[in-house]
Amino acid sequence: MSDRDDIPQLVREDGTYPTVPLRKPVTSIAIVQTRVRGVDGANPAAGLRENLDYTLSCIDKAQGYGGRSDLLCFHEFPLQGYQPDWKRAEYLRVAIDVPGPEVEAIAAKAKAYNCYIAFGCLARDPDWKDHVMNWQVLVGPEGRVVDVHWKQRNVRGMFPGSENITTTIYDVFDRYVEMYGWDRVIPIARTDIGNIAMSSVQFEQELFRCMAMKGAEIICRVATGGCEWEDMRLTSYHNDVYTTLVNNSVSTGSSNPHFFEENAPRNNWIGRSAIFGPRGEVLTEAGVFETKRRAAINMEAFRKKHRIPDLHISLYRHIFNQYRERYDHSAYLESLPQDKVEGARMLKDAARWMNYWY
Repeated sequence: MSDRDDIPQLVREDGTYPTVPLRKPVTSIAIVQTRVRGVDGANPAAGLRENLDYTLSCIDKAQGYGGRSDLLCFHEFPLQGYQPDWKRAEYLRVAIDVPGPEVEAIAAKAKAYNCYIAFGCLARDPDWKDHVMNWQVLVGPEGRVVDVHWKQRNVRGMFPGSENITTTIYDVFDRYVEMYGWDRVIPIARTDIGNIAMSSVQFEQELFRCMAMKGAEIICRVATGGCEWEDMRLTSYHNDVYTTLVNNSVSTGSSNPHFFEENAPRNNWIGRSAIFGPRGEVLTEAGVFETKRRAAINMEAFRKKHRIPDLHISLYRHIFNQYRERYDHSAYLESLPQDKVEGARMLKDAARWMNYWY
């Protein structure tokens, strides 16, 4: 966007932030660590049904013992899983509608248990023909979709010669802002259990700081196949918020066809889902197997004293103003890569420099 004078006020000057009344003082949060199983990209229906049934049963188990929770958090892809060899044609086949049958089934469970459920999915949208998005979905106690948060950007350079081809906000930034407005670039769901932000982005703490500046109280972070546990913990430590980390468990029932569990892709990247308090303290943490972990937080007391992060932007605003991204936004408005090799080629051609994670 060349003209940015139309950006509304998104951050208050007095340190407070918008909220809605809480339904009760204490909010109970559960992280539900489940397997990830990629569906057949050529014929996904049976796999989707199996993964949906498994997810619904996990909701029942999570609410059936150890106390009811106001918020259940699942990982990035409980419905479709992930297959590294998917091309755009396969992505389009496995993508679901939001709302659609799978989402409505999960929303019905949220209504039955009077709770919110956060989960990720690969989604399609008629306004974005041929695009497949990585969305975080929040359904609520009324049995409907409360909010959908797009992934803001993909990590680039993690897998040499192969790049994720799902569409993020950064990939279509100009059109996204035109359609949805600036507030939806970093959205906050203001609910009666707290202000919730959701994201599957890794390794960009500036993004989560902005969520906190806009009033996020609970930041739901997810992964599939691994994440840096400390990166997740520091979201809370640096921003004085609650953070949930939900990763996948080890595979159960059948082996993963693409890698050994211990090397997926690093030895400590399986499991370890957790809930962190506002100082980065570990409120609860999982191991590597399927499980639920739960923590109760006094949101009413937290909200009375909580304020947005205390920053000194004058010290470094000039640095950010001079910074140019490694590659420009909105590239997917010009052309969509059909596979991950083409995606890597597009990035290499567009990049001002290369940054590899390996």
